[in-house]
Amino acid sequence: MRLSTEQIQTIKQETAHFFGAQAEVWLFGSRVDDSAKGGDIDLYVRATSSDADELVNSRFAFLARLKRRIGDRKIDLVLQRQGGDTLPIYEIAAQQGVKL
Repeated sequence: MRLSTEQIQTIKQETAHFFGAQAEVWLFGSRVDDSAKGGDIDLYVRATSSDADELVNSRFAFLARLKRRIGDRKIDLVLQRQGGDTLPIYEIAAQQGVKL
């Protein structure tokens, strides 16, 4: 996994802050592959909220604050709300990713 210990802790802290203490977060995509170079940071978050409006606001605030804390990197966020539809990307990210 190509994230520093500090980056992992920051991602976990900001996930809990914006999406709830029980929210879960996975790193998936190219950053999981230690032999790869570069790449954006792909995150999958299972939020504890089911309120779509709240999650939209939290999503933008989360990304802005995370970029300030870990540097201006491209970050893609796949966000699943509690009780929402289950999309194939959620299953792929959880199966192929690494839970932080």
